[in-house]
Amino acid sequence: MTGRSRPNLKQIASALGLSVTTVSRALKDGPEVHPETIARVKAAALAAGYSPNPHGLALRTGRSNTLTVVLPLETNAYLADIAKVPLIEGMTLAARQAGYTLSICSVGPDEDQLEVLRRLRLSGGTDGVIVTRIVADDPRIAFLREQDLPYVTFGRSDSGIDHDYVDIDNEAMCYHAAATLLAQGHRRIALQLLSRDDLIGVARAHGFARAHAEADIPVLDRLIGYGHFTMGESEALFTRLLSETDPPTALICANELGLLGAVSALRKRSLVPGRDVALVTRDTSHMSRYLAVPVLVHFVDMAEVGQALINTLVKRLTSPSNAPIRLLLHGGFEQLSGY
Repeated sequence: MTGRSRPNLKQIASALGLSVTTVSRALKDGPEVHPETIARVKAAALAAGYSPNPHGLALRTGRSNTLTVVLPLETNAYLADIAKVPLIEGMTLAARQAGYTLSICSVGPDEDQLEVLRRLRLSGGTDGVIVTRIVADDPRIAFLREQDLPYVTFGRSDSGIDHDYVDIDNEAMCYHAAATLLAQGHRRIALQLLSRDDLIGVARAHGFARAHAEADIPVLDRLIGYGHFTMGESEALFTRLLSETDPPTALICANELGLLGAVSALRKRSLVPGRDVALVTRDTSHMSRYLAVPVLVHFVDMAEVGQALINTLVKRLTSPSNAPIRLLLHGGFEQLSGY
């Protein structure tokens, strides 16, 4: 078994003086094969660096033992997708524990995601798909259902199609943040959202509006900003809002990168973050703990989210006729003193 080609069953069988059938059965711990032979075959396979050909396995069994997560790149900016790191870690570990390999399909901002899913389906290289960043009237939901490709979404959809999902209660997060600030006497609260059709943003806007309605205080639409979750765009957004004639007295940042942009905008105006202007943020990386600024933080364990996504997809694969799983995670708030 020399050379640069991928070792195969025939080569292992030839080296051991066994039939290909015996080697194949030994690698599967077949009861008809003597334990000593199984040990010999596995040792030879390990030494040769043998692993089953995933394409051949898929052809024989109709399964690839691979799960794929489609991760849209929100922008081409540095650090824009920071929350995906713990998410990927959680999915990778959960997939491995379930006996699957995780495949990550990163999709650029200008790529056609339906075409990406179509290629995944035609290749037969995945047993199930996780889709993220759900938008209004998301066409991927109907497509995956039509293609009979098992899937789970990170986020709920408004498609009217009942399906498996794992989501974070963004409405409750923003409701609590706004209600806390309103109770503290703030009447001009800025809110950072991604885009108008992003359903995370829609949920947060609902929570924000509900808190204001309960306090009988109008929402100031001019203080709701949309844009990419990057440090540069966040700084530009909050700089513009702080330049208003009646600037906000509190900022609800989309995430830790939004918080960094807000802190920079405040300091450039000689304002003390958390003292002159109150701050709230979602944080999935614990970065806010190291900024030395007072901030109300909504922490979410994205590794836990990743594990839940994989476990939900595996349950769909093993029990395809079961009712859809709807899992809503909540996270928790913590007031950081910053000093």
